[in-house]
Amino acid sequence: MAALALLAGCATAPVQMMSDTRQTISAAEAAGASNVAPQALATAREELRRAEQMLRDGAYRDARREAEVARQSAADALSATQQPR
Repeated sequence: MAALALLAGCATAPVQMMSDTRQTISAAEAAGASNVAPQALATAREELRRAEQMLRDGAYRDARREAEVARQSAADALSATQQPR
């Protein structure tokens, strides 16, 4: 039963994960990551773009993984804005 629930969770569109990722990217942008960590921010945006394409293609599991990677990249960019310069 637990395995079935796990499979069902992976088979649904990762709407919340995509939203969380967009919010993290927006927070990084607002904090000035484009100046402090432009590469990490650009990477996050590209990974999110790929996740959105996977979502459109119905590859929900891949989209979820890519969105998580994008969220982490955005979090790294946000973290860089909070480091002493």
